[in-house]
Amino acid sequence: MDELDGPTSVPSEEPIDLIGEPFAVLESEPGVFTSLTRRLGIRGLELVELYDIEPWAVDHLRPRGLVFCFLWRKDAHRPSDFDDPAAARVWFANQLSDDACASLAILNVSLNCDVEIGDELEAFRRETESMSPVMKGLAISSSPFIRKAHRDLARPPDLRGALNAIATSTLTKAKKKDEPKRAPPSKRAAKPAASAAKPKQDEADDEEAFHFIGYVPAYGKVWELDGLKSGPLEVGELSDDAEKSWMDVVRPALRMKMQKYGGAEGGGNIRFSLLALVDGLYEAASDTLEFLKRERAAIQRRMKEGWESQVDSTLLEQAQFAFDAPLGSAAPGRTYAPDFGARRMVRDMEILELPERALGGAWERCVRDAMKAKISLEDEVAKATRAHTEHVKRTHDYEPFLREFVVCLESEGLLEPLLDVNEAGKTKKRVKLNGKG
Repeated sequence: MDELDGPTSVPSEEPIDLIGEPFAVLESEPGVFTSLTRRLGIRGLELVELYDIEPWAVDHLRPRGLVFCFLWRKDAHRPSDFDDPAAARVWFANQLSDDACASLAILNVSLNCDVEIGDELEAFRRETESMSPVMKGLAISSSPFIRKAHRDLARPPDLRGALNAIATSTLTKAKKKDEPKRAPPSKRAAKPAASAAKPKQDEADDEEAFHFIGYVPAYGKVWELDGLKSGPLEVGELSDDAEKSWMDVVRPALRMKMQKYGGAEGGGNIRFSLLALVDGLYEAASDTLEFLKRERAAIQRRMKEGWESQVDSTLLEQAQFAFDAPLGSAAPGRTYAPDFGARRMVRDMEILELPERALGGAWERCVRDAMKAKISLEDEVAKATRAHTEHVKRTHDYEPFLREFVVCLESEGLLEPLLDVNEAGKTKKRVKLNGKG
């Protein structure tokens, strides 16, 4: 078409996926969940594993929410348990897709926190805010953005397993549909009394399934957000006491949950894990180092010429590299905390009011703190590198290589000797020498 004929719509190169591939099982591992939050657009947060729920192990982390993974069993509640009017303000979605509970727990928690969730997730929250929990769950299952973020972190065998489960379920339903209908109960032959009662199947024989739920403080209360229940379940009310955190409210509920679903008597069989959604440790460590960079500059502006001879010579040498960020330089860089500028202004005022004789000690203390902050930041970078390496290993599909490797062994005639079988596929007889095989 000639350019003068007017603009034309260019068709998208990528086809629109109206059905979508199924969700898949995700590992209950902090690095996987942190990567999931990043892919969903949630910034400045990460998930860490908790090994204890006592105050000494949790409170210093100041968690925004919790994700609890346990061996699921049916849990009964009365309808009145979900009649709290405050629950209507909580963003809550039901789980409508198998193996989607990991993403669902993250969304149920993070969409009730005051955190940066990105443009796509913010638009999703606005669009679904007035929907019922069932419709919100359907929106999650139908979202290509959420489904792709979830599937990108699953192992290839789990992806194939999810497709196989759907295929098996579809075939089973098709067979049941094609089966001839049974006669009405009134026309059926009566069964003997002895065969009428079948033994109850033991719960242990059922297939084990792990489930993720969330805990979050919102609107003056602490909520349990389980996608398999009809709505948010109130755990308790938040206290007005500043010394008490929301973890003091949720701690008894977690203890009961762990006791009920955790494992065998005596605690020998732990069947759960607990992850906390906390402020990003990398961002916190980076802000600490950036804060100290600016503090050093402010102190040195006040110090007179020749101040180098008045401070510790060892620290003077360490200061040459103590403020170099692992992923940057000694120059001021990016900051993350919204109150960073306010805290810097307060500290600058304190430095301006310091007496001249105290500047040397403040400079030395700044360098020591910078060394600690740099080590913490390097640890976070190393942790992220390990997590990325594990992600590449986990999501790489080794099956094509292994299949081709076995085919090459067979074509070269090396497979049968390795398997110790003959051409008929039977195990070769071994000749015993000196009583040994």
